Parts: sequence; C-alpha cells; structure tokens
Amino acid sequence: MRILLVHNEYGRLSGEDVMVALIARLLAEHGHEVRGYYRSSRGIDQAAHRKVNAFFSGIYSHKSRMELRGIIKDFEPDLIQVQNVYPLISPSVFVEAHAMGVPVVMRCANYRLICPNGLMMTQGEICDRCSGGREWWCLLRNCEGSWPKSLGYALRNYVARTKRMVLDHTTTYYVPTKFHRNRMIAEGLPEDRISVIPNLLETVDVPPASESGDFVGYAGRISPEKGIETFTAAARLARDIAFRAAGSCERMLELPTEAPSNCGFLGHLDGEALDTFYRACRMLVLPSVCYESFGLVLLEAMIRGKPVICSNLGGLSETVEDGVTGLLFDSGNPTDLAQKIRYLWDHPGLCRKMGQAGREKVLREYSPERYYERLTALYEKTLTLAATREELCV
Repeated sequence: MRILLVHNEYGRLSGEDVMVALIARLLAEHGHEVRGYYRSSRGIDQAAHRKVNAFFSGIYSHKSRMELRGIIKDFEPDLIQVQNVYPLISPSVFVEAHAMGVPVVMRCANYRLICPNGLMMTQGEICDRCSGGREWWCLLRNCEGSWPKSLGYALRNYVARTKRMVLDHTTTYYVPTKFHRNRMIAEGLPEDRISVIPNLLETVDVPPASESGDFVGYAGRISPEKGIETFTAAARLARDIAFRAAGSCERMLELPTEAPSNCGFLGHLDGEALDTFYRACRMLVLPSVCYESFGLVLLEAMIRGKPVICSNLGGLSETVEDGVTGLLFDSGNPTDLAQKIRYLWDHPGLCRKMGQAGREKVLREYSPERYYERLTALYEKTLTLAATREELCV
C-alpha cells in the first residue's frame, strides 16, 4: 500500500512529531511504501513576515494545495493520513485530496477540530466555550495570550468549519481515547467513522526495574496545564517523602524556588538518564488539570513495572485502571493526591503488584504490533468506504 503522511511539524519537537515518525517507520517496516509531505513551524516566531504568512496560510494555503496535488500525481497514494495542518499547510489539503479522489484518514492527536488551541483549556481552567461553532471565544478570551494569534486561531477554525473543508473531505478519523471520540461525536462528527487507536510505546522490550524506588516521580513538560502545582502542593503535604520532577522549567521558572525542600527539579532528561529516572522512582504521577490527549509517560513507567497515579480527567482513566495498574485522584486536589501517594508508599507490595499489572497491559495493548493491527484495520475500512464514495459527503 502507498501511504502519504501529511503533517505540519511544531516549532519545537512534540509528541505529535514523534508519533508521525513512529507511524512512518512502523508502516515501512511492514512493507508499505511511505512518503511524507511535511512542513515545519520552526522559526515562525523569529520574524514578523513569517508570522503574517502563518496567519493567512493557516486559514487557506493555495501553495500547500498545489504541492499536495503534485505529490499525489507523482506518488499515486492509496490513501493519505493527515495529522496537524496548522499553520502552514491548512485544511486546503483535505479539499485537494478529495478532488484527486484519494481517501483521507485523519489522526486527531488533540482537540483542535473543536477547540482552536487544541487543549480545551484556557487561563488555567477547562474550557468548552468554542464548542458548537463559537470560535469567537478564542479571541474574546485571548486564549493564546496574543490578540493577533488568537484571532488567527479563531478564524482558521471558523473557516474550516463553515466551509466544511475537513468534514466533507475526510473519510475516517481516529483518536487515542474513547473520551476524545465522545467529544467529537458531541460536536457532530460522524460516529461511525471515528475509531479509537491508543498511542503506541515504541520500545516494549524494556526489562522491569529491579529496585522498588525511593521517590515519587513526575516526567514531562513543566507547565500549568500539567498540574505541576498540584504535584508540588502534594509534596508539601508529605514532606517525609522525596518528590522529583524531570522536565524543563522554562515556562515556570519560579517553580523550583517556590517548591518545598523535598521536591527537586532535575531539568530535561532523555535517553539513559530518563530510563534511570523511571527505574529509580517508586511511582509516577501525572497530575494534569487539562484533558490530556493520552499521556505517554504513563506507558513509560508502566513498562518498567512502576505503578502510576493520575488525575481522573479526560481519557487518562482508560490507561490507568484504578486499583489495578495504579490509582486515580481528583484533578487539582493536592490533598487527595497526597493521600493516594501515601497509601502506595506505605504498601510496597501493592506497588509491585500494580507495576506488574501495568507492564502486562502495555505489552498487551500498546505495543507497535498492536498499533499496526488497529491502524491497518482502519485503513481497510477507509478503502472500503472510499470504494463506494459514500464517505465523501455527510
């Protein structure tokens, strides 16, 4: 099968960028012919003319449409998988794919189809004001902290929705959680064309940790929506337990000095250093106060046999089975988090049992092979729908 991947890379390496590369490699390893149409947002913020170009290209890019047409003529793909199209590619590529008769699969890694900023969060709170075709709230609340940027985000969603550039020209969609699927259905997207394919963990041949661990860990972006302040507040309530956070603090530079003394910040870790971090922690916490699209760090800890604690928000509970692979706590509630941490900390045998259950779940549900099985099943469904042309109109 010939598959064209379309993705606008972010200004900094993101989980979405990593997943696109993983999918491309996975498909190629199974004998498919894969080509990418990629554009990068790196450097946009460094020049005014680039910002202006991004503002208009996000709404509609004739250049991207023509470039896609050329690739389709040359490559003759069986289908196109689209991920992020903002700000340089734009929804114009959906229209062109339709015009050229190529079915489209859209991987929705965030909530951007129903929320201009993709997070369903603004000014520190969960927000669904833009739902139901009310994109103007992105501008009214200045969700991006920049009036021009917020206007651009609102406009591009408004135009894509009212012109039905995505809805009328996408064959199938897939999302990482049932929660995400339900949100899309509530917004009027076709229920029978939205599949759930959880993210994969690239490396599952990682041996379990031999040590029980001596601290409570957090790994990921240090930013408000991740609930890191709930993490530090819980540390303040459990001062006899060591807390450690791995991640860059550039978005919250003051946090390390404000945190209690038992809560240390290790900066960005990757590779062997990150592996050592996971193995040395007794449990991993993901205290998000936003609707996480998935939470890959949970899998990273689980494959190493570590129990996980996360907020009971969005689709996280689909990964963490409360009382089986870890525990859930009330989002934004440091007292509840501290109590759950204390309970696991005082029961090392339970930590090992939950860690083993988590590892087994990763091997069963989140391996590259399981992802490939689900993805190719969706591709077959997409091609079947395309053969009847019924997928091209709602």
